[in-house]
Amino acid sequence: MKRYYPRYKALFMAGLLMALVNCVYAQLQDENKMDEKSGTGAAFSLGTDVVSRYIWRGADYGNSPAVQPSVAFSVAGFKAGFWGSYGLGQYSKKINDSTVVSMGHYAEFDFYLSYTLKGFTLMAYDYFLPNSLDPNNGNRYFNFNNKNTGHTLEICLSWAGPDKFPLQLYAGTLVYGDDKDKNAAGLYEGSKNNYSTYFEVAYPFSIKGLGIKPFVGGIPKGSGWYGPYGGIVNAGLTISKPITITKDFSIPVSGSLITNPQAQSVFLVFGISL
Repeated sequence: MKRYYPRYKALFMAGLLMALVNCVYAQLQDENKMDEKSGTGAAFSLGTDVVSRYIWRGADYGNSPAVQPSVAFSVAGFKAGFWGSYGLGQYSKKINDSTVVSMGHYAEFDFYLSYTLKGFTLMAYDYFLPNSLDPNNGNRYFNFNNKNTGHTLEICLSWAGPDKFPLQLYAGTLVYGDDKDKNAAGLYEGSKNNYSTYFEVAYPFSIKGLGIKPFVGGIPKGSGWYGPYGGIVNAGLTISKPITITKDFSIPVSGSLITNPQAQSVFLVFGISL
């Protein structure tokens, strides 16, 4: 069986990233020339969400309110951005029936590249969890060794329907990094990638100024990221509305009811976007 060594994987990932960035840069050069005529020139965006809980795909990360800043650069259909989540309170992790350890403040730092064309979006998403107990030491951000990296790379494909049929479909697979199969003890700490996959269907619509979005997401097999067996892990309803502050300024607010049937958990989350 052919072997691929970690250093070659890291070089391949770095090369792929450079190629994507170069592609975006080349597109930017072309778009700058036609910016005024087409209105599709480059743009930066930034924002921050404040949420009562960080619930991601049916799981609670940090067990506290969180601040989630983001910054992005887009040109034509290309987009590159950074996203983070930082818990405002400390959380704990249960190791076994008699041991609970403090994990500090939950932190996450993500990077993504995407391209959208005719409703389809192809995205590469890099998840990274900094050292929550000591964020200035031991993060190992530049360690891309597949055996012990803190990075996890997901390749995603989504589709958003037209206004008359606003169905949203999403599929993503973790293809590299901190997503392992089961070891001899039955824990997801093995040596091979598990290729955990997540699917989601949503249908956003509006009624009398309220944005309403029912959604349901699931997995085809067990995963250390989502749940021990295939099935629905994320289902619920999000309602959103802009709160008018002045004639030219409003603040989007949202409320979400989220359930995870596998974990038998339920969450009610409030969020503000700035």
